Amino acid sequence: MPQKAKIKAISPDHEKLEELCDEIKRIAQKTGINMSGPIPLPTKEMKVSTMKSPCGDGSRTFENWKMRIHKRLIEIESDERTLRQIMRTEIPSEVKIEIELKEE
Repeated sequence: MPQKAKIKAISPDHEKLEELCDEIKRIAQKTGINMSGPIPLPTKEMKVSTMKSPCGDGSRTFENWKMRIHKRLIEIESDERTLRQIMRTEIPSEVKIEIELKEE
């Protein structure tokens, strides 16, 4: 029974995320398996506003901080050789990767 692998990659740095997706795409093309993706999922944006002066005296000025979390979803046919090559790729420290195997 064929299996599919769902790879979900999450990172605040979209350039490193795209490099990882390109590497997975290269591996899939080299081994000749079917692949769909990378599908961009909605970007999560976290905002934090802090007051510049901690004591509260003076003007009420604020600093705003933003962080974006980018996500990509890749589905490939689950081939043992392909998954081993994907596991051997160097994953940057900023990128979190989840692999889920599903029966068809």
